[in-house]
Amino acid sequence: MNSKTIMILGAGIGGIVAASLLRKALPRAHRVVLVEREERYVFPPSLLWLMTGQRTPKRISRPLEALKKRGIELIRGNVERIDPQARAVKVNGIELTGDYLVIALGAEFAPETIPGLAQAGHDFYTLAGAESLRAARVNFQQGRLVVLVSGVPFKCPAAPYEAAMLLEADLRQRGVRDRVTIDLYSPEPGPMGVAGPEVSAMVRQMVESKGIAYHPEQAVAKIDPQARRIYFTNNTTASFDLLAYVPPHRAPQVVREAGLCGESGWIPVDRGTLATKYPGVYAIGDVTGIPLAIGKPLPKAGVFAHEEAEVIAHNIARAITGHGDAQTFQGHGECFVEIGDGRAGFGSGNFYAEPKPQIALYPPSRLRHLGKVAYEKFWLFKWF
Repeated sequence: MNSKTIMILGAGIGGIVAASLLRKALPRAHRVVLVEREERYVFPPSLLWLMTGQRTPKRISRPLEALKKRGIELIRGNVERIDPQARAVKVNGIELTGDYLVIALGAEFAPETIPGLAQAGHDFYTLAGAESLRAARVNFQQGRLVVLVSGVPFKCPAAPYEAAMLLEADLRQRGVRDRVTIDLYSPEPGPMGVAGPEVSAMVRQMVESKGIAYHPEQAVAKIDPQARRIYFTNNTTASFDLLAYVPPHRAPQVVREAGLCGESGWIPVDRGTLATKYPGVYAIGDVTGIPLAIGKPLPKAGVFAHEEAEVIAHNIARAITGHGDAQTFQGHGECFVEIGDGRAGFGSGNFYAEPKPQIALYPPSRLRHLGKVAYEKFWLFKWF
């Protein structure tokens, strides 16, 4: 048996699942190499709970070194260059090549692309940002709280709406809600629009029922941190005393420099196999751009990265061992929608359905919130 090397770039949800399943499926004669710059993995859905003081960094993170126990080769470092045609990458100045290459580098956050944004507020998509927001909210007793979506697309379509509702609940629990106004600004025409008008209307109703003012189709141009004012492209402005924001997303620089991005700005892949135009090269998760029948892209969400990782791991193992039947990603996804007070809704459905995605959103309940808590514990236990 000729030894094969599978190189996986990025240890997010997709990268971890792909590496773990490949290691389990393949004889040890084959190498599974996982490249990641961070020392610890952070479970992204739990950052919203960290933001409101319901979690600690240690509770929602795990050391990536633990993956070595499974026989995965972990290389710590930045991916400096990708040559997809040769299935080669440069990491820490060293050239590495593989028989298969899986790009799971996710999205790069670029707050610097909007003047004043990073200086004016706190993002809740990174561990550092969620921690700074957690500290800032404790001292916030009165004034105007603004939750801002600074660009599209962004990871987890429900996240900004969950953030606004969780912060609203926190203000009530601290007894200062009557002294604070909450506004949510987004360039989207409605929340979670890809899920359809019915779901979008339900999410908007959830937000507005908590006294949160929702302002759609508001694209931010710049922010004045000293004056605490947001300037939008339609010549309107908004003031704030505390700003929580979704940072602009884009494909990582190394991906863009490799010429891997298509017209969407993300890596185009076969929507069933996740294969790129380069033989033996796959891309999964947030770094991809997959158009749907309605013309909008498949949302960027961990549930899709996970399921895509399962498909490519199975198919690569099949190509090497000859065992099993080929699989395809079917476009199914689901997510919880936290609304605060220990309650959550749940949405699920088929995003590949035609002529439009078929998604159902189930109303908030305590049981669904407990389901999200259980999923957090299960995921971190299973993969670490």
